[in-house]
Amino acid sequence: MPENDVPRWPSDDKDTSSAEPKGTKGGSEATVWLPMSGLASGKTEELAVPKVTPESDSWFQPVVEVEEEPDVPDTPTPKWSAFEPVTPVEPEPEAPKTVFVQPVQPQQTDKPDWDQFDRGAATPTRDHELARPEPQLPEPPRSQPAGPPRRPEQSRVEPPPPAPVPSATMHARPVRIEPAEERFDSEATIGIQQPEPPSQEPPAAEAVASPAPKPKRKRKALLITTLVVVLLLAGMGGAAAMPKVSNRLGLPWAPNAPKGEIPKPAGVTRVLHGPDINGVAPSKDGLASALAGPAGAPDLGTLTGTVVDASTGDVLWDKNSGTPLTPASTTKILVVAAALLSMDHGTQFSTKIVQGADPGTAILVAGGDPSLTSLPLGTDSPLYPGAAHVDDLVAQVKKASGGKITKVQLDISLFKGPTSAKGWDPEDVAAGNTYMAPVLPVMADGGRSDPKNDHAPRVANPAAALTQKIAGKLEAQAGGTTTAPKDAKVLGEVKSQPLTEFANSLLQLSDNLMADVLARQLALAKGAEASFTGGATATMNVLKEAGFDLTGVQINDGSGLSDQNKIPAKVLSEILAVAAAPDGKDPRTAKLRPLLAGLPVAGGSGTLEKRYGDPASSAGRGWVRGKTGTLSGVNTLAGVVLDTDGRMLVFALMSSGSDQNKGRAALDVVAATLHKCGCR
Repeated sequence: MPENDVPRWPSDDKDTSSAEPKGTKGGSEATVWLPMSGLASGKTEELAVPKVTPESDSWFQPVVEVEEEPDVPDTPTPKWSAFEPVTPVEPEPEAPKTVFVQPVQPQQTDKPDWDQFDRGAATPTRDHELARPEPQLPEPPRSQPAGPPRRPEQSRVEPPPPAPVPSATMHARPVRIEPAEERFDSEATIGIQQPEPPSQEPPAAEAVASPAPKPKRKRKALLITTLVVVLLLAGMGGAAAMPKVSNRLGLPWAPNAPKGEIPKPAGVTRVLHGPDINGVAPSKDGLASALAGPAGAPDLGTLTGTVVDASTGDVLWDKNSGTPLTPASTTKILVVAAALLSMDHGTQFSTKIVQGADPGTAILVAGGDPSLTSLPLGTDSPLYPGAAHVDDLVAQVKKASGGKITKVQLDISLFKGPTSAKGWDPEDVAAGNTYMAPVLPVMADGGRSDPKNDHAPRVANPAAALTQKIAGKLEAQAGGTTTAPKDAKVLGEVKSQPLTEFANSLLQLSDNLMADVLARQLALAKGAEASFTGGATATMNVLKEAGFDLTGVQINDGSGLSDQNKIPAKVLSEILAVAAAPDGKDPRTAKLRPLLAGLPVAGGSGTLEKRYGDPASSAGRGWVRGKTGTLSGVNTLAGVVLDTDGRMLVFALMSSGSDQNKGRAALDVVAATLHKCGCR
């Protein structure tokens, strides 16, 4: 297209018609008739083109001005040229449109085919006037852009009175329609065929009415939506037909759907119930006869013991039960019983990290919880279920301090005195042993090197090791021991399992460290010093105050590692008998009942898991629950068992001078015999 603003028209638009155009001229007005062909009747009709001026401002009130159009000389090669006056017709600014008319006679193959526009339809006429060349181009009207052929959606307009136009025999002159006093870009020039494919739109006569909607696209979208919904429903139906899905959703056709009426829910309680007191208790003679052989086995060495009817408290069998012997780990029964009797069962032991003298220093304040686990959050400790996590404590400190901790110190001032007790074998507390760690008020996983292995070696200084671990997680340095200010800002705090669960883990694993820590916690609760001496004294005092006869009892620790501890079998059986007594019979029973829940099960859990596999003792598997005790030459077992009549029997068996493996096996046979006994 030309780049300037002056329209350039083909030079071969001279009138070649032999007939003179119809019309009259007079003054400034003229009417020229242009023949139109292609009508339905096959006739030729003359179309009047009115003249529009800015003053008329209407297509239907023409004020026609006609000027003689200068002839343009023929040239061999068509080229563009500017000329004055300009012949294009300018439409009204409101709706500029282009009207193409088809010449009747000449059929030129090298010219644009005007028949493709509005063939067979009446063409609306428009007023026109000679264009005036102006230097500026207005913005084309948005409503009716000039140039392309009229769309079928345009309304049909009846032609107004005729006006003179050039001869029909000449080539149809390209006409540029512009608003008065203004001029469009050269793209608006009509008569120049654009390099576009011929329009395939239907004739205007077939679509003169109001614009038809496009239902196909909507119908297509509706069909697609319907298909998607059908596929989703089919997929859901297919999934619902699968057994796993229907079972999970509880659908009527599920394979595991109830075949009958759903039973009414029954109340469930986790509180242990007492034995059935309506059963027949074994007789003393019957029981003595049944135990004569197993209790007299040479592998037991020196045996003392007793069997008590839990329902009545009557002693059914006794063998020197008042003789104090080394109890080994059955000492833990006394410590746990004293703690349950005097402390709230929901008591938890806290571990804190507080702010030090400067904001960059943190102090690990030991609260007496050795069960804190180093396993990641979300992984429960297999040794201490429900234990607090080191990572939880560290996360709290990071959040509270903004990650600006540079030094971590340790406060272990809670516990007093030595970290090992009188009567302990030095090998049992040496670095790398599997039995015991130094009794300190804070550590991870009981001081074990492997948090998942009960028999993993213990570290030499578990409190310092935990401090180093926490410092590493905080990207800080361990700064030694100190004493935290009482009003120090708490940066993080975690708590142990409740007392009952703490005691359960202690008894199941026969955890020596937890037992000695619990004894010191008991001492703190009673206002005594948190040391071996303070723990032992507090334990004895609580049991005496509870009414137990502790004649002959001597303890130096809470774990039973001391070979200087002495406890008669009858003290053990009396405590267990109160714990197993019927509900409401003894006010101490409710406090002591959790003691029974922590006892390992024969062949099933804790320290009895791998026992009762021999044929002589296999009858006791699952029926015997007891606390074990083992030292060099010492084997003890104290617990409860149901006999064949469902009667609850409490027993305490203490062997001295026996081989470890043979002595254990012999004790298991005695307890299994109690289960098989009707003993009348």
